[in-house]
Amino acid sequence: MLSIALAGKPNAGKSTFYTAATRSEVDVANYPFTTIDPNRGVTHVRTECPCLTREERCGHEHCHDGKRYVPVELLDVAGLVPGAHEGRGLGNQFLDELTNADVIVNVVDAAGATNAEGEPVEPGSHDPVEDIDFVETEMDLWLAGIVEDNWESVERQSRSPGFDIEEAVTELMTGFGASEHEVAAVLREFDYPDDPMQWTDEDRETLARGVRERTKPIVVVANKIDIAPPEHVEKLLNLDKPVIPATAQGELALRRGADAGVVDYDPGDESFEITGDVSDEQRETLETLRDTMVEYGGTGVQQGLDYAVYDLLGMVTAYPVQDQSKWTDGKGNVLPDAFLLESGSTPVDLAYAVHTDIGDGYLHAVNAKTKREVGESYELEEGDVVKIVSTAK
Repeated sequence: MLSIALAGKPNAGKSTFYTAATRSEVDVANYPFTTIDPNRGVTHVRTECPCLTREERCGHEHCHDGKRYVPVELLDVAGLVPGAHEGRGLGNQFLDELTNADVIVNVVDAAGATNAEGEPVEPGSHDPVEDIDFVETEMDLWLAGIVEDNWESVERQSRSPGFDIEEAVTELMTGFGASEHEVAAVLREFDYPDDPMQWTDEDRETLARGVRERTKPIVVVANKIDIAPPEHVEKLLNLDKPVIPATAQGELALRRGADAGVVDYDPGDESFEITGDVSDEQRETLETLRDTMVEYGGTGVQQGLDYAVYDLLGMVTAYPVQDQSKWTDGKGNVLPDAFLLESGSTPVDLAYAVHTDIGDGYLHAVNAKTKREVGESYELEEGDVVKIVSTAK
C-alpha cells in the first residue's frame, strides 16, 4: 500500500490531521513530543468513480455517490526540531521512519503560534515559512550524514580495477529506497569528481538533496489557516512550492459531525449542510468553518492527501474487473477494487498489482469503457476499467 508520512515540528497539528484523516484516536496535547511511537493508520485519497458514467452508482462502501475513496497508509511520527539530523529531540527516530514513505506531507502551523521547538508562543509571532525550510533541510542533512557515514565503503571500492563511481553511488543510495533510475537522474544534474576521495561535504549534500527530492517529494499543508494572521496566509500561499491551506481541527469536527448525523459531509467536499439539531454556539462555529471552506476550497485535509498522491507522485487509479460489460468481479460486485499505479503503468503492471500469478499468466487486456482490446504498452489513464485475461485463475 502506498505510504504518506506526516512531517513537521511538534504541536503543528500533525496528530489532529492524522486523527481526522484516519478516524483513529491518538494523543493530542499542547506540548512537544506528544507522539513518541509512530502511529500507522489507513486513510483514503479521493477521485471520481467510473460509475459516474453509468446510469447507476456502484454501491461500493468506498464510493459515496461517485466520490471514490482509495486506501493509502498514513504515518504520524514524532515532530522535528532544529538539529534533528544530529539526534536532537526524537530526530533520528523520526527521520528513520521516513525511509519507507513514498511522499511527505509537511504540516505547518500557519498561525505562527508555536516557535521552532514546537512550544506555544504569542500567536502570529513566529514565521511559519521558517518551518517549511527547516524540515526540508533536516531531511537533507540527515540523508547527507548517512551518505558520509557510508562513504568509506565507496572509497575502498575505488581501489579496485574497473571501479565505476556511478555504480558505487547507485549501490549506496538504493539502500535508502532510491531506484537506479532516480540516482542516475540526480548524478546527471551536477558535476562531481570521478575519484570519491575528492568528494566534499557539499558534493555529498547535493547528492542527498537530489535523492530526497526525487524519492520523498513534499507538499506543505498550512494548518490552522482559520486562525492565521492574513500576512502569514498571503506569504505561505505565494511561495513557489505547493502549499495547501487547511484546518485539521475543522475536518475532524466535520467527520465527527457526519458520524453523528449532524452534518452532511464527505471528505474533500468544499462545503457541508447542517442536518441535525445543534446549539446556537455550535451553529455559529460551523457557519464560520463553512466560510473558511468556501474561501479555500475545503478544509484542506483531503486536498493535501490528494495532491500528494495524484499531483506529486502522479498516480492513476485503475479498476480491474472480470466482466467487461457489467464491470463486476466473479461475485457480481461492481468495481470491487481500485489500484493506485504510477503514471505510465500498463495493463501488465495492473495484472501484477492484482496478484503475481495474474501477472505471470497475462495474455491480454480489454478497456471495459471502450470494449476494445489494448496492447501491453498501453498507458493506463485515471479511472480506467480493465478486464485482464490471464492463464491464472
